[in-house]
Amino acid sequence: MASDTIAGTPRADAEISGLDALEIAGRQKTTTTRTATIWASTWPKVAALAIVIGAWQAVVWAGFWPPYSLPGPATVGQELLRQVSGPQLWEGMVTTLRRAALGYIFSVGVGLLLGLAVARSRVLRAAIGSMITALQTMPSIAWFPLAILLFELSEKAIFFVVVLGAAPSIANGVIGGVDYVPPLLLRAGRNLGARGLNLYRYVIAPAALPAIVAGLKQGWAFSWRSLMAGELIVVGISQTSLGAQLTYSRELSDAPWLLSTMIVILVVGLVVDAAFGAADRAIRRRWGVLDQAGQ
Repeated sequence: MASDTIAGTPRADAEISGLDALEIAGRQKTTTTRTATIWASTWPKVAALAIVIGAWQAVVWAGFWPPYSLPGPATVGQELLRQVSGPQLWEGMVTTLRRAALGYIFSVGVGLLLGLAVARSRVLRAAIGSMITALQTMPSIAWFPLAILLFELSEKAIFFVVVLGAAPSIANGVIGGVDYVPPLLLRAGRNLGARGLNLYRYVIAPAALPAIVAGLKQGWAFSWRSLMAGELIVVGISQTSLGAQLTYSRELSDAPWLLSTMIVILVVGLVVDAAFGAADRAIRRRWGVLDQAGQ
């Protein structure tokens, strides 16, 4: 019995070795799990990309359109590399992203304030609640004739349409999130002394956050689509942009340039969508509703 309690004995060494082995096994399991998670989230995207490229090449080989109208993936890839190595693509991307950021940030401010006001005021909801939904369903392209009449072919016209495209979606997301806040949380917050802005800050905003993030994501999609439509129409501005490059490539019948620019626009959209997806997962993880086994 005494030998069992003395450090350095065979039994003590065996127990320490067993604990070390258990810790090492846990680390190996964590590393394996992370590797499996990365692989599980990567291979579907790689497979989908391979299928799209394969289908694209098959259509080219089928000869439904001449090569100058629909070039193959290799030709477009070479043009994309050429565009990436030059300044024109990056100048256009900077201009487009600047317009997108300004329009979206302003839309977020308008959408959040409008959504909170309508969600908590019966008078405002009765007056303009349905109008917000109507504005959201209205195609952004329909606003451009009015925007050009008001602001001519200028940055203001594009900004006007981007805000009208994004703000209603964000406002509807806020309204939906506030509507689904459980009344029990509101009563508990009031009983604890939360009133006015404190009620919004500590009770309503955290409870409605998932729906608000979903509205922000949808608002970005609407603003990005509105911006691309605006840049296709308002091409008289001296600054180049991704939308203007689409128009120039179409006028020059340069299909590789056109398709490579479309790929860049798609990649930007995917990157922003991934950012919103990460924010959504972080919120669900904090709420304890993230299925760790499925991620």
